[in-house]
Formats: sequence, C-alpha cells, structure tokens
Amino acid sequence: MNPETLQSFILASGSPRRSFLLKSAGFNFQVAPSDADEFFPDNMPAEEVPAYLATVKAHASRKNHSGNVLVLTADTVVISNGKILNKPASEDEAVSMLMQLSGTAHKVITSVAISTSGNTEIISCASNVFFRKITPEQIRNYVRDFRPLDKAGAYGAQECLPPGYNPCSKEENEFLVKMGLTGLLKDSQPDNQILKPMIAIERIEGSFFNVMGLPLHLITDRLNSLLRS
Repeated sequence: MNPETLQSFILASGSPRRSFLLKSAGFNFQVAPSDADEFFPDNMPAEEVPAYLATVKAHASRKNHSGNVLVLTADTVVISNGKILNKPASEDEAVSMLMQLSGTAHKVITSVAISTSGNTEIISCASNVFFRKITPEQIRNYVRDFRPLDKAGAYGAQECLPPGYNPCSKEENEFLVKMGLTGLLKDSQPDNQILKPMIAIERIEGSFFNVMGLPLHLITDRLNSLLRS
C-alpha cells in the first residue's frame, strides 16, 4: 500500500476500538471525530438508525476535509426489545441497561459510511448477541472497573467473553487467517491480570468485530481498493 495514499484516510470517529481494528489491519489514517449531532427521527425504525447516522456523520465530516480524501464514519446501535440502547449517561444508567440485557438476546448493528469526494457508500452488518444471566454485583463491578459510558448498550464485547471462546464468525476466522491476523481476537481482549472481565456473553450469531464497532472483514477489501486507486 502506498503511504502517500494512506495519508488521505480520515477516521471520523473517536472510538478507540475502531482505531485499534483499523491499525491492526495495516491502515494508516488520521483521527478527526465528526462533530455531527447524533439525532434521528422518532419514527425511524431502529434497524435504519445506524446507516442514517453514519451518513449524517459522513456529510458533516466532509465539510472539514477538502480534496481527494477518504472519510470513514460509523455508527453502532444495540437494539433490545425493539428499542435502541444508546451510550449510558451515568454509571446508574449503565447498570440499568445491563440488567435489561441480562439473560436475553439483543441485536447489534454497525453501519460504516465510506465517503470520497464523489460518493458515499454504506456497509452494514447485524449480529445477535445472547447474554447469560449476570448478577447485579457482577454488573456493578464491571461498570466500576471498565466504565463503559462510551459504549452503546453499556458494554464492550471484548470485555464480556467466556475464557477460550472464539466468538468470530466463519467469515471472520477466514479473514483473520488470510490477513495474518489470527492473534487479533486475543489482542482485543483486556489483560485479565489487570481487570477481570464480566462473563456475560453466551454466544454471538454473526460478526464479533461488528459488535466491537467495526465489521473489519466486510470493509477491508473495499478500503484497500479505494486507497490504491
């Protein structure tokens, strides 16, 4: 990949998980979070919200970057019982969200907007996440230690996996092998000697990295194609 071309890649997101995943895949980029207001129509179906917000962020970000620049924006939503769980505003709200998710299944959708000077395309991915029953004490400890206030649904998937469980889909595992990134799953998880994860996830149907906030296996080839052109 041409380093001069890669300098024109802007990640318009402040998410450390998205930065980590893109860096792991070998991308070189600048971080310049979008200043877009993350509002959406009240009557919009929950499943359509992430694509809508990713597009809003893309349009707002392009105003700040002229020339032949590739801008990537993204939005992730957690949908429980048909309603979106946003980023919690407080630790108490985070605890309440996780109590709601305990012992149930929910959907996580991430939409990525890949924007160039002449076009914006959306790539979306949906996963179903199944939570086991978690106790109020486990939840409070997790919120205290990991402070998931910057995460939709008040949790990070990488912090909630059972030991030894590979949550990646078949397509993701094949992608990781192809890219020489078989250690990415382990690298994405916290150091257990520093913080103890909350073993909340029973299983994931679909993409794990989508739940982290970026379906890397779906966007890497497209990004490389655009950045090499």
